[in-house]
Amino acid sequence: MTQYDPNTDPTRTRPGEPTYSETTTETVVVRESNTGWWIAGILGGLVLLAVLWILFARGGAPQTDEEVLEARLDAAEAQAQADAALVQGQVAGAQASVDIARANAAAAAAEARAAEARAAEPVIIEREVPVPVPTPAPDTPVVSPTAPQN
Repeated sequence: MTQYDPNTDPTRTRPGEPTYSETTTETVVVRESNTGWWIAGILGGLVLLAVLWILFARGGAPQTDEEVLEARLDAAEAQAQADAALVQGQVAGAQASVDIARANAAAAAAEARAAEARAAEPVIIEREVPVPVPTPAPDTPVVSPTAPQN
């Protein structure tokens, strides 16, 4: 003998049986931006190309000390620009991290408020309200059950 009844629908709940529900939460993960690193890498590559071009563009012509000094100054300026771009990229990454932290804190606060609202017991306010009794106008005759009936 088995407990299986082919005439009953297994998806239908029967009266008296508890009903269960499941709540799921969704977590959103925001990744940090790498834009700053890409900018710094591109600028670094441009600096390297500029230095190589400066060194090899003059080919076989002998360089004077003044030309060498000018090339070094150009290379130093290009390196300074690359360093500045790197710092800007790091600042942008830090700002993105701060924004992510703020978003996570706001989500956690909202979730905490929702949990607190679910846990709070409902407040029931009971009060007695008097029923207004209409007052008759002065010209209206008043009929009462004790008045004599003719």
